[in-house]
Amino acid sequence: MRKEEKSQLIDTLTEQLQNSNNIYITDISDLNVEVTSRLRRLCFKKDVKLIVVKNTLLRKAMERSDKDFSGLYNTLKGATSIMLSEVNNEPAKLIKEFRRTSAKPILKGAYVEEMSFVGDTSLDMLISIKSKNELIGDIILALQSPAKNVISALQSGGQKLSGVLKTLSEREA
Repeated sequence: MRKEEKSQLIDTLTEQLQNSNNIYITDISDLNVEVTSRLRRLCFKKDVKLIVVKNTLLRKAMERSDKDFSGLYNTLKGATSIMLSEVNNEPAKLIKEFRRTSAKPILKGAYVEEMSFVGDTSLDMLISIKSKNELIGDIILALQSPAKNVISALQSGGQKLSGVLKTLSEREA
């Protein structure tokens, strides 16, 4: 690969890293063509971008980026691929789902919402991180619950009040 091609590839990687807040560094080596194709299809279905990269080019792109990837530099050994996603826990869920039938991908590290996670042991923690939409849903549910209680109390109170008024009106007659 010529120097110009490498430079262009580093620029492309840098742009992708800057545009994504959720970057997972994985190892998918030793997967045969059939399994790799299945992984790529699943990534496409889940809207996760899978890119196989050279460690030196990825490190240079990370260094050029305005984000602090220094905690992940030690993970750049051996075969490396990156998963980029808009949803912060989607690649972690994808990895866990795919590993039901395959030993890989192995999570080397992740950069999620300005935090670095290193090692495959972080996978369960990354899965439990709620996405933006999940958090919004939880907030809406929490806000709706007291309102539902107030409306329910008002409705039941209104039925009791109308019953009392009806009884009083019948007594006077």
